[in-house]
Amino acid sequence: MSKKSKRLSLLVTSMMAFSVLLSACGGSNNNAGTKDSASGSGEKSEKPVELIWYTIGAPQKDLDTVVAEINKYTKEKINATLKINMIDFGDYSQKMQVKVASGEPMDIMFTSSWALDYVQNARKGAFLEMDSLIDQYGKGIKDAIDPAFLEGSKIDGHNYAIPANKELPAQEVWRFNKELVDKYKLDISSATTMESIEPMLKTIKENEPGITPYAMVKDFMPVMPFDYIIEKMPMAVYLDTKDYKIVNILETPELKANLETVHKYYKAGYLSSEVATTTSVDDLYKSGKWFMDRASTQPMADNLWSASYGYPVVSTPAGKSYIYNWSVMGSMQAISANSEHPEKAMEFLNLLNTDPVLRNMVDSGIEGVHYEKVNDNTVKFLPEAKNYDMPTFSLGNVMITYLNEGDPADKWEQFKKFNEAGINAPLLGFNFDTSKVTSEIAAVQNVKEEFWAPLMTGTVDPDEYLPKAIEKFKAAGLDKIIAEAQTQIDAWKAANNK
Repeated sequence: MSKKSKRLSLLVTSMMAFSVLLSACGGSNNNAGTKDSASGSGEKSEKPVELIWYTIGAPQKDLDTVVAEINKYTKEKINATLKINMIDFGDYSQKMQVKVASGEPMDIMFTSSWALDYVQNARKGAFLEMDSLIDQYGKGIKDAIDPAFLEGSKIDGHNYAIPANKELPAQEVWRFNKELVDKYKLDISSATTMESIEPMLKTIKENEPGITPYAMVKDFMPVMPFDYIIEKMPMAVYLDTKDYKIVNILETPELKANLETVHKYYKAGYLSSEVATTTSVDDLYKSGKWFMDRASTQPMADNLWSASYGYPVVSTPAGKSYIYNWSVMGSMQAISANSEHPEKAMEFLNLLNTDPVLRNMVDSGIEGVHYEKVNDNTVKFLPEAKNYDMPTFSLGNVMITYLNEGDPADKWEQFKKFNEAGINAPLLGFNFDTSKVTSEIAAVQNVKEEFWAPLMTGTVDPDEYLPKAIEKFKAAGLDKIIAEAQTQIDAWKAANNK
């Protein structure tokens, strides 16, 4: 992805969830038995510690060149060097599982709610519990990042990874191709619900035969007033819940109404006829042959989308801004439970999240090679940047990274205001322990594969298929999963005075 589009981290974190994962032992054999120094720069007589870091993203051509420069800096600062290993998004979880099983050395690794499942791996013992390490070696992190990230990512009361300081809430917006909005003088502020967008879709369908009115993919979910126990599984509590009672969303009037609307749109030709099997609509974005869709947003998102696509994109809110478990845990760095250098690993994570020189070197490469400065805090990327295009969101505190040309000077202040305005979702801080219902979850996932995409994309008639889906989900054990989750939520609710 481009330097501009890569910064829109919530678009990345809304990718399909990958498999679970990871971790193992770490540290350089040459340093075995050498204690890390508690001082910031380490004892000068001590050999530098090599930290092995696995992180997510397409391996970059200039990675070794940049790491050589990074190591000069980190050796001076904390007497440590890095060996950075990158694994592409689609392969990360699977390959890391193999590395865990083989006991391959590592110290630091990327984890999240959607890749290298953070909660499950923390509970399996793959990650080091880091409360005392943060207190001793990561004090700067507490000052640098929004406290809601550390609090919201605790597992059973403890931190097992350092979250990236980025956008905290999740907010959905309706997005529009502005050229078509202007051509037909459409009022996008009228888009408040799934039902409300029909007049605009009808206008495009009748007047623009080469345009897809609604660019939808198979993992579409309507915006509904739920906080899900597990992402995209049919059990949730209402966002305004008082009793924390779990509902099967398939049995709610909100879902039924949305499915009926989407089915109507499918029959009207507002969606692609292949929507139930469509995994990407990038070709529509590149060609501009789409009118609208829905996406997660952040401050200045319209500018980023417009720069990425090469034509203007505008948006309007599709829902309120909520802070969910999955939005808090969207990008994190953990320390391996078997790391030989946990103190030094935390010193590095502290530096990464507090030192703009290091953070920007990791993110943007070498000044004069990959970018040049427009002013003290703004950069222009050079042609060589294509050889070092890192996913910013995955690498730590984004709010100490340089601004891009065209970004407002108060960009990070706008991020902070966006974060402060987020509403805590009711289950923020609750993490479902699935160990007692693993077979039922596997069976429910199989049923989901059969029914989810056709129902959610309107490809089938909900009057006929929704009852069949409900029956199959129940037969697979959904009610048992809900009962176990309810027991855990009730205990959590009582313990936290909810």
